[in-house]
Amino acid sequence: MTRTETGEFQGAEGRVFWQAWLPDGEPRAVAEIVHGYAEHSGRYAHVARRLTESGFAVYALDHTGHGRSEGPRANVVSLDTAADNVRTMLTTATGRHPGLPSFLIGHSMGGLTTAYLATRDQPEVTGIVLSAPAIDIEAGNAVQRLAAPLVSKYLPNLPVVKLDSKLVSRDPDVVRAYDEDPLVHHGGVPARTAGEMLRAGEYVKSHLDRLTAPLLVQHGTSDGLASPTGTDLLERSAASKDKTVIRYDGLYHEIYNEAEQDKVLTDLVNWLEAHLPQN
Repeated sequence: MTRTETGEFQGAEGRVFWQAWLPDGEPRAVAEIVHGYAEHSGRYAHVARRLTESGFAVYALDHTGHGRSEGPRANVVSLDTAADNVRTMLTTATGRHPGLPSFLIGHSMGGLTTAYLATRDQPEVTGIVLSAPAIDIEAGNAVQRLAAPLVSKYLPNLPVVKLDSKLVSRDPDVVRAYDEDPLVHHGGVPARTAGEMLRAGEYVKSHLDRLTAPLLVQHGTSDGLASPTGTDLLERSAASKDKTVIRYDGLYHEIYNEAEQDKVLTDLVNWLEAHLPQN
């Protein structure tokens, strides 16, 4: 059985909601899931359950402006404060389970935020997992991308591009659930969020020598939202000596929500378990 808990903390941009999925008995390790743009932590309940079955205590926050957290909808305000919130969540989680190995698992914008935190601060974690990290972003044309920083400054909530939900997954039931989820943002990407993602992506690309933690990167080859070229760059340039990259042929953006999710989640769990200290 999995026990669930919820809580909140005060972030720089307002109240941040979090939830946890805890195994029966003492956990073996702690994992923090960092969700992607427009969505929320609740969409990872099935991933968390898979991890709790292996004895992991799983924590996940809702980014500023997302899900049940405060802030203008889908506006993260700053990738620095987003990274700060991820670090606060990690500190909270490890503080509740002192001495246990800890992992960060980031998807899409959450993968970018995790990579940004890892290159900016180099937090002490046992390992980092990046799922379809949004280091190279497909959405938006060249003009929109060039204008994003200026628009971000003066019109932060202006929608600059609309994402196609059909690119989330090849499973129409997943797309339907995404489209009908009231906690998912269905409008355009706010200029501030777009600008911050582009800025953070450039920072990560130029600081991959600071990404040294054991690293697993998982990416679908048919991802139309976060380009697999970002994963190619991580494979070539991340400084991690312990580095595993798994590409899934034909899968779309949300690899944990594709028909092949059992294989993808098994790869995730196997990698995590392989990086637990041996008794």
